[in-house]
This record gives sequence, C-alpha cells and structure tokens, in this order.
Amino acid sequence: MNHPKPLIRGSRIEIISPSGAMSDELIDKGAEQLVALGYHVTIAHHAKSKFGRFAGTTQQRTEDFLQAFANENVDAIWCSRGGYGCAHLLEVFEKETDLQLADKWLIGYSDITALHAYLNNRGIQSLHAPMLKHLAEEGNDTAIAYTQKILSGEYPHYTIDAHPLNKLGKATATLRGGNLSVLLSLRGTPFDLPADTDIILFIEDIAEQPYHIERMLYNLKLGGVLSRIKGLIVGQFSDCPEDTSMPGTIYESIASLMDEYNIPLCFNFPVGHVKDNYPLICGAKTQLEVTNNGATVSFL
Repeated sequence: MNHPKPLIRGSRIEIISPSGAMSDELIDKGAEQLVALGYHVTIAHHAKSKFGRFAGTTQQRTEDFLQAFANENVDAIWCSRGGYGCAHLLEVFEKETDLQLADKWLIGYSDITALHAYLNNRGIQSLHAPMLKHLAEEGNDTAIAYTQKILSGEYPHYTIDAHPLNKLGKATATLRGGNLSVLLSLRGTPFDLPADTDIILFIEDIAEQPYHIERMLYNLKLGGVLSRIKGLIVGQFSDCPEDTSMPGTIYESIASLMDEYNIPLCFNFPVGHVKDNYPLICGAKTQLEVTNNGATVSFL
C-alpha cells in the first residue's frame, strides 16, 4: 500500500467531521492542541455543522472529506469524532468509482473504521488513532505522542504484557481492522476485508452485549475470515458488562472460538474506546510476535 509522507513542523492538518456532530468548543480546543504540537491547522468548512446527530448533511460531510484529500496544501486529515454516519459517505464513494485521492494520513477510529476500510481497499494506509475529541479532553498524552511519532515517520515498537489467553506464535502480514461492529456492517460490501490478502486482524468495540460480540465473530468464522487471517489482536471492549449466563468472559469466548486456528493471539492490546488508545497503521506490513513474556507489534 502507498505510505503517506511524513509530517514536519508546520505541516497542515485539516479537521473534518465525517460522522457525528461535535461541539464547536471541543473542535476549537482540539485545534489549539494541534497548533501547540507544531502543526498548521485548518477546520473544514462543514466540520462544525449540525444535521440531527450528524455533522452536516451527507453532501456536506462528503464534500469536506474529498476536498481535504484533493487539496495539495493539506498534509493530513484528523477526524473530530466518530459516532455514526460514515456509511453515508461510503454510499457516495461506491457510486463515484473514479475518485482521485492523494496519499495522506486520515486519523481516527470507531466509526472512522469504515473510512479506513475504504482507503485501505484503494491501497492507501491510514491511522487508527485517537480523534480530536480525545486531544481536546486529554491533551498530549501517551496515545497522542505515539500518534505524532507515526505522523513524523517514526514507527513505534509496542511491547504488551503477557495475557493468560494469548496463543504463542509469530506472523507477518498486512494489518487491518478496527471497530468490530463497523467491520461487520461492511460484510458483503465492496468495503469488506479483502479475501486475497494475508492480514493480521485487530478488533475492539464499545457498548455491546457479550453475545452480540460472539455472534459477530461467528459471522467472521462462518464467512471464512478467521480461517484466512495470520494473527489476531484483541483490543478493549469498553462498556461491555460481562454476562454471567455466558459460558465465559468476552475474552474467554474469543479464545475458545479461535482455538482451532494455529495463529498467534494477543489479548488486552491497548486499542479502542479507552484513554490508552495506541495508534495502529491500517494497511501497513506488520509483525505480531507472542511469547511467554508478552506480545510485540512492529511496523515493517
């Protein structure tokens, strides 16, 4: 996949809101934080728009997305927040198959998983990382520091503590994934996970019942996805209370379902709707190694 160029001090970042609406105050505060990090910041024309729960109409949000990619003076695009709404943009993209997109970083997660899937399937890497809302509320914390390193071309090497449900092994493949619910909503569409590419999959989610999570994973199993992946990184499932009527915890259910596959499994990776939401490069060649001492994730 094409790798976006590194950012330097003074690079221009455009803020867009392709999904849910966010308060003007948080957008302005997040923009101030980006300026403090050394970037030149602009806010897309419709980023502060409101259309019900959405940040503007589908046309407005699509226009901001496409103009940010087309503007040669914009070096990276930072999403304000997730929520729901990126599916509206995908419907437009499916009809406009001749869209020309420059290789530049798109930064976000949660509902932005849909846009990562779109860009990755077009051969452009993207960054699953904290959004502007996180930056406005948390400031320049560890997750933002890692994100800035990746944007500057310095790839982190993550080392994660061992977990009792980990499965040992080593794999090298293209990293894909994101929010499990969004990934499932793309099944059977042109934006689905590729069937012809070796991938390491990472998943996370929020506010889902444990049996919903298992059902989604069974979709991936019955659809042949889990038998094709080379490794699995299991992130955080926030606001997902355990169900004592299930045979095991969410993590235990995932481990049981994956038991038949001889691939490395990494549990409790810091990615998802949590403060320590470590950035992951979607579409990058990645090595996952799980040992008795823990797990490492490296971008190659």
